[in-house]
Order: sequence, then structure tokens, then C-alpha cells
Amino acid sequence: MAFEPRQTSVGRRTVRIAHNGFARIEQWLEVEREQLALWVPVALGAGIAGWFMLPGPAHWLACLALLLPVGARLRHMLVAGGLLACIGCLLVWGKATWLGQPPLARPIFVQVTGTVTAVAKLPAQQMVRVGLRPIAAPALPAAIRVNIAEADVPEGLGKGAVLRFRVRLMPPAPPSVPGAFDFARRAYFQGIGATGRALAPVEMAEQAREGPTLRARLFDHISGQLEGAPAGIAVALATGDQGAIAEADAEAMRRSGLAHLLSISGLHVTALIGAVIFLLLRLLALIPRAALDWPLMLIAAAGGALAGIGYTLLTGAEVPTVRSCIAALLVLGGLALGREAITLRLVATGALVVLVFWPEALIGPSFQMSFAAVVALVALGEHRRFKAFAMTRDEPLPRKAGRTVAAMLMTGLAIELVLAPIALFHFHKAGLLGAVANLVAIPLTTFVIMPLEALALSFDLVGLGAPFWWLTAKAIALLLAVAHGVAASPMAVMLAPAVPAGLFAVIVVGGLWCLLWRSRWRWLGLGPVAVGLIGIALLAPPDIVVTGDGRHVAVRTPAGTMALLREGAGDYVRDVLSESAGYDGTLEAIAKMKQARCSTDLCAVTLPRGGRDWHLLVTRNAMLVDRPILERDCAAADIVISDRGLPWWCRPRWMKIDRRLLSRTGGLSIGLESGKVHTVHRPGDAHPWIVRRRPRTAGQL
Repeated sequence: MAFEPRQTSVGRRTVRIAHNGFARIEQWLEVEREQLALWVPVALGAGIAGWFMLPGPAHWLACLALLLPVGARLRHMLVAGGLLACIGCLLVWGKATWLGQPPLARPIFVQVTGTVTAVAKLPAQQMVRVGLRPIAAPALPAAIRVNIAEADVPEGLGKGAVLRFRVRLMPPAPPSVPGAFDFARRAYFQGIGATGRALAPVEMAEQAREGPTLRARLFDHISGQLEGAPAGIAVALATGDQGAIAEADAEAMRRSGLAHLLSISGLHVTALIGAVIFLLLRLLALIPRAALDWPLMLIAAAGGALAGIGYTLLTGAEVPTVRSCIAALLVLGGLALGREAITLRLVATGALVVLVFWPEALIGPSFQMSFAAVVALVALGEHRRFKAFAMTRDEPLPRKAGRTVAAMLMTGLAIELVLAPIALFHFHKAGLLGAVANLVAIPLTTFVIMPLEALALSFDLVGLGAPFWWLTAKAIALLLAVAHGVAASPMAVMLAPAVPAGLFAVIVVGGLWCLLWRSRWRWLGLGPVAVGLIGIALLAPPDIVVTGDGRHVAVRTPAGTMALLREGAGDYVRDVLSESAGYDGTLEAIAKMKQARCSTDLCAVTLPRGGRDWHLLVTRNAMLVDRPILERDCAAADIVISDRGLPWWCRPRWMKIDRRLLSRTGGLSIGLESGKVHTVHRPGDAHPWIVRRRPRTAGQL
């Protein structure tokens, strides 16, 4: 009782402090009331992201319950945000349930007869990718995707044709190692249930009912006008199809931060719509009656809108293109109504439309990078200091040019800073010199290459396009020279091993807080961003990486390089293992390491880590190993790795990684000093695109 007054005063003081805190939050939200609408797509996206991150239906239902808070503006905002998050979770859950294509249960070798639904040429890989709808095959998915070698493609292949061939169909591939691209998830929402490579001969049972699409004809036409590397870039700029770009050029574009030029998005749609509006205004202004009486801006905006919609449909209506088209239409609508159009509300509206119709796009790099770049640009443009610096003024030409270049560098740097965490999360690398490269590449592409290509296509109608194609080729060669020059710099990219989703989420939340609010409290978002970036910088690269089939193993050598078990592994496997480990060098062979002893059957590797030696044993082939030898070597090893099921009497000191374990975990990575093991699959993950491989019958090696 003696302490009761003091306890009461402490309680009252706590209540008063809390009340004052909530009052200040209310005042701050009142100041930021114009920005609250920008968080609508963020709340919807939170529910969508929750569905992807949580493993199963029980967790998804719990997510719905937890995101409904009970209960001034703060309470309304929390309730509305919770409801939107629930809607987002239900939206993507419903689409996955009703519209997704379940994958093939297991690999099969089968004769397929199917109707062609899509054809994509990949000259750089010397093959054609075909979408098929199998006929009279209830055991197969409703849609499959098959690669056909160029030499085996039948004459007259097109949409509606019926093909017959033998093929080994596989379920769409999951990530090979932690942090790798999840094609199985993407294929599920694209309606692809199996993939494979057709075996010759490929027979045409029925001819195509439809002729080549406009996009296919444009692809063939441009490929016939240009040769080599410029042809692939020109095709990508016109149609969005990157199949003709050589891998060396594509990698140079990625490393130099210019890959966004190859994906039909805001730059291309804006350039086309702007050119159409400019031409329509100039042409209509030549008509006196139209110039005096007609609403020229409204007519030109309508023409630009039709051109943007047509270009979007022509290039395949990918998410970045659709987003850019929606944003452009909103801008045109705002201009037609005489209102300020380029605002964050416009970006939020575009994001909301995309998330409602394509909720699965949220977790893809295309959606994240395109919207992040636009949000950064608009937020920077709305900042009063940048606006004051960049505004047009009466000053000498050199000073004006310098101000323009400085503004472009600032916008490029802002975009690079915003995109770097996204690139590190998805691709394990981020460009550092992209702002400099884009300073040359964006004007070159927008004002030189694309107009020249448009002129070349236009003059081809009368057979006079050759000079313009020559100029286009030279301009594209200059673009590629910039890309290769920047990519060759040792400072071109920053590398990181697989980034945990939690760190990435912290950075995203902090970045949105900085970009969407307007008062000084926005800078509190720098705290989470700094925490996330420091966490990425402190990530330790894995010491051992194992693919999901157990065939490919990479280890980090004492010198810091990476070594690969199978020297004959293809470029794709090498790239996946290197990127997952945050390594940009050449993979040497484990058998050539000083710390390795290899026979034709086994490799024993000693890895010094954390003040001790770790002993690794890896099988190299399918040959039988005598039990006494294998049992002895297993007992002497800390970790044993095999692409088959190991017998029970193979007992390493710490971990046995065989086909049985990998069928549950998928690919994995191991940090020896920390003892952490990261896996592709999580326990209990019930997302519908996941196929658990059945381990082979146990047998001896």
C-alpha cells in the first residue's frame, strides 16, 4: 500500500505520454493527409507478399486474421490498411487457386500431339520456343512449353499448327540453389505445366490456321535488314523480344545498368506517345480551321493513347509495358483535363491496377524495378530543392547545359541507389556506373536509335529504308560500345551472396517511408534502409553450394575463389552457382585444388574454416564403391554429398546430403563458420507450384 501512490503516478504518467504521442502522430498524419492515398497499393502489396512468404493455408488464414486491427485518422488508416492487405492476400490466393496451372507430377518420356499456341524465335540460342496445348492427353498439363532446335523446326510453323514429336517433359524447374530464379513459380501463373526439348523428327500434323502475327513479321523483317549484334538490339527495341540478343551483349547491358533499355517499358512507350503527339500537333496546326477551332491537344492526346495501346499489344503486353501504358494514359487524361498529371498518385494508381489484375507480378524484379525507378524520379522531381535547381531559367548556354547534365546525373544516381537493393536481392549484383552509362545511352536510344528505326520501317514501305537501317546499325553499335566499355570496368558491379527476404523487406519499407511521405519525419526511413544495407554488406558468402539434384557442388577455396565438382558443367550451372555465392570469377575444378584428393569415384576436400579443418566427401559418378572404403571415408568426413541415396551405414560426423535430403530441401548452401544451412524449400511449404521429387530406391554406391 505504501507504494500505491507512486505506482498510480507512474501509470498516469505513462498514459499521458502515450496520449501525447498519439496526438502528435495525428497532427503529423493531418499534415501528410494528401500522401495517405499513396499507401493503398502498398497495403494491398503487403497482403500479396504475405501470401508468397508464408508457407501454407494455415499461415495464410492467420495472416488474414492478424492484419485486421481493431478500432481519429491513425485507427482508420490501420483498419483500412489491414483490410487492403487481406484483400491482397485473398486476391493472389484466389488467382493461384482458380487460374494457375498445376505442374507435371514427375518427369516422363512421351509422344506429344499438340496445338501451337505461341511461337518465340531465339536465334541467339539457335532454337524456337513453342507453347502447346496437348490433344487427347489427360495425363499431361493443359499447356506445355517445348524448345525445338532450329534445324528441326518444320516448314510453316505458326499459331494453330498441330505438331507431333517425342519429348522428355519435366516439371518447371524450381530454384537450383537458394536465391536463384524460381521458374516454377512464374510458370504456374503463366499457365505452363511442363517444359522439355523436342526430339527429331518434329512432324507437322496440321498446317497453321493463322499467318504470322505482326510481331513475328516485324521480328523477321528487322532481322533481315540488319546483321549481327545490332539486329538483336533493334528487334528488342521494336518488339520487346530479346531472343536475338547474344548472351555477351545481354550481359554487358546488365553489368552496365542499361538492361532496362531492352525491356519495353516507360522509356519506349513515352518516346512513342510523345512522338505521335508532336507529329499530330504539327500536322493539325497546318490546317487553319483545325488550329483555330479544334481542341488540338485533346485530339493529339487521343492519338497518342491509341498509339501507346497498340504498341503495348504489339510487344506482348508484359507487365512493365502495361504499367507504362496505364501511366501514360493517366498522364494524357490529366493533360486533357488541364491538371498536373505526373504525380505519385498517378504512379500509385498504375501500381494498384497492375496488382489487381496481376498480383503475382509484385514479387518479380520487373514490377519492383520499374515502379521503384518511377517513384524515385517523381519523388525527386517534386522535392522543392531539386525543382528549384533544375527549373528553366535565363542563363548562358554553357551554364544551362551544365545544369541539365547535373540534373540528369542526379536523377540517374537516385535511380541507381533505389534499384541497387532490388538488383542485389534478385540478381546478386548491382550496377555502380549505370548513372554514367545512362547519361549517354538514354538520349542516344530515345532521340537517335528509336527515331531512326521508325524512319527505316516507314521508308521500307516504299523500298527506301536502307540508308536509315545503316544509320540505325551504327547508332546501336555505339550503344553496345558504351555498354561493353562500362561493363569491362572492375567497378561496374557490386556483388552479394543470396540476400535474405527479411533484409530486403526492411530496405523496401524504409525506402517507401522516405519516398512517399513529405515532412521531415520521412527521413526516419533511412534507419531501416541503413540497417538492411549494412546487413547485406556483412553477409558471409557460403562455403558450400549444392544444386537441387545433387550433381553440382561448388566450394569456396582458402584463397576466396570458387571451385566446381564437375568441370563439364554448362554456363547456366556455373552462372547460377557463382551468382548465388556472390562470386564473379572463373570456377576452377575441385580436383585441381591443393586441399583435394580425388579419384574417379570420390573427392575428399579439406576446407579450413573457423580455426578448424572441415572434411568434405563428394561422389563423382554412378560407379559402385565398396562398402569398407565408403564406410571408412564417410566416418572420416564432416559432410558427405551425393546425387543418389546414400546407405544407412554412411555416417558422417555432421551432415549427410543425398537425394533423400535434397528431395525435401531442394538446393542448399552452407556457411561452415556460422553453421547455417539455407535451403530452397521451407518445411511445410504448400504453394501449388512446388513438386517434391521422390527419392530413388535406396541402394549401394
